[in-house]
Formats: sequence, structure tokens, C-alpha cells
Amino acid sequence: MTTIRDVARAANVSVSTVSLALHHPHRVSEETRERVRRAAEQLQYQPNGIARDLRMRRTHTIAVFLHNLSGPFYSELISGVESVAETLALTAIVTRASVTKQQGSHRLLREGRVDGAIVLDPHIESEELCRYASENLPVVVLDRALGGVLQSDYITAVAADHLDGGYRAGQHLLAQGFRRMAFIAGPIDSEHSRLRQIGFFRALDEAGIDTVKVPVVHGDFTESGGYRAMDSLLDTGIPWDGIFAANDEMAIGALQCLTDHGRHVPEDVGLMGFDDIRLARYLHPSLTTVRQPMYELGVAAMRQLEKALAGQTRIPPITLPTTLIIRESTQRGTQQGGSIHATI
Repeated sequence: MTTIRDVARAANVSVSTVSLALHHPHRVSEETRERVRRAAEQLQYQPNGIARDLRMRRTHTIAVFLHNLSGPFYSELISGVESVAETLALTAIVTRASVTKQQGSHRLLREGRVDGAIVLDPHIESEELCRYASENLPVVVLDRALGGVLQSDYITAVAADHLDGGYRAGQHLLAQGFRRMAFIAGPIDSEHSRLRQIGFFRALDEAGIDTVKVPVVHGDFTESGGYRAMDSLLDTGIPWDGIFAANDEMAIGALQCLTDHGRHVPEDVGLMGFDDIRLARYLHPSLTTVRQPMYELGVAAMRQLEKALAGQTRIPPITLPTTLIIRESTQRGTQQGGSIHATI
């Protein structure tokens, strides 16, 4: 295989001059440039991109850390990331944080094996991200706010407006006449779930409902977790009539549980979720929800990372609006069918 030394000998120049002519042509004369070009062409020389990338500490890959690789929310998010990554000639590695910090996914960060990272995984602690983030490894977070322990010139954030989305969910359930509310939350360490709950409770507070008496049951953002949470609410014997689940998958599980217990939605119980996954519109009854712009979140995260890879620091965070999607599962006493969109 032809090497750069072979080209240097053929062009009667030094190895460093060949490197300059190929990668920084403005730094050599036109005559030298042409001599090197002819020699490289005659010898069919191809620069070693891998070796060059190692010297420049570039891998042309970025890591996307998700805490769940199977949920329907994530496929659209990944599509958004990849749509931008492809235009930048970057490869996205999608993974989840290892249980052991010495394993593969953490090594991508610790050893700088990627050029940047997008993080939606609470298992990677903020202190760790601050330790890993650098000029050579900028980070965009999707699951937490900047501030507190998460402060670095090389970390920025993208998020949907979870607080306002939860608030609008509460307003909508109240407007439909539901009063005995309950909240099916996500995992205790989920910042998104916490913000949705705060917004939801704010709407209830404004309506004079004592939120201290509103039960909060934690699920795990899965259908089975939503089923178990709804089952525990039914076990109390209290006729809850308005249920807000922190994501659509848990709302689907709650819907199945209610059906299994002979409770009708929305006649007996109004039910809504958050995310607007594709399945939500095809359920019976179709699911009222708050839409996150999932694809757009992926695009925005990648655009933030693009700025960081270009050398920008202290990049301001971005918050994207959500949309209230009104469907059958909360329309008690009204003609059902179709969807109503309300951007918030």
C-alpha cells in the first residue's frame, strides 16, 4: 500500500510538505502543490483517514444515551437526531447507560471515544457529565435543567415545556368537569415527570382543589407500570374520575386496567397522557394527551451539538412548546371523534 513517504520520495519533498500540500494547500507554493498532486495521483495514494482522525482526536461519531431503547417516543427522537447528523457526515451511536460505569457506554464518555453526546438518561449523573464534558466532548442534555451541579461551558440543553404541558392537562380535565384527580407519575428520578406534576398541581390549586389529597402513584413509563399504578388507585375504593398519566404508555396501561375492572372511559373516568405517541390516536377511546415535538427535539439537540462542535461555548438552552391534543378519552357527555389541537 502506498504511503505518504512514497509520495514524498516521488515528489522530491519532505513528508511534512506532502501533508501540508494535501491538507493545507495554501501553505505551499503552487508548483509544489502540483508536484505532490501528480505524485499522489500516479501512485494512487489515499490518505489514511483513520490515522488523521486519531491525530486530530476526531471520530466523526456522536453518542445518544437513552434510558429506554424500546419505547415509541424514542424512535422519532432518534430520527430527528439522525436527520441532522447525516448532513454533518456524523454517525450516531444510540445506547443506554451501563449498569457498571466501567462498561461500554460510560467508556464512550470517559475515554472520549465520541465527538459529542446527547443525553436522555437519568442514570448518568450530572456530576459525571460535568466531569466528562470538554472542548473535545460537548454534551446536550434532554432530561434535566442547567444549573446547580450541572454547570459547564460545554453543556447545553433542549427540552419540551413540561411544566406548561402539565398545567394545560390539569386545566383541560377541570374544564371537562372532572374533580377527583389522581396523577400517575414516572420514576422518582425523572425531572420530566416532576415538572409535569408541578404544572398539573398548579392548575388544580388555582381551581381550589387541595393537592395534598391528590394521590401520586409512581410507574416506570411503561404500559405495565401504568397498569399497576391504576390498579393501586382502584384498590383505595375512592372513585377517582380524572387521571393524568405522565406519559402515554402508562396511560395505555391504565386504560387496560380500568377496562378490566369494568370502568368506562370517559363516562366513569377521564384519562389523559403525555407525548402523543402514534398509538394514542388509534385506541378506543382515542387518548387525549399533550404532544411533545419528539422529532423536533432530536433535530434541536443535534443543532445545539453542531454549534458546540464548531467551537461555541455557553450555548443557551432551548425550550420547545407542547400541544394539547383533545380526543375521546376526556370528552364525557360530548360527541366523540376526531382530535382538537391547542398549541401551548
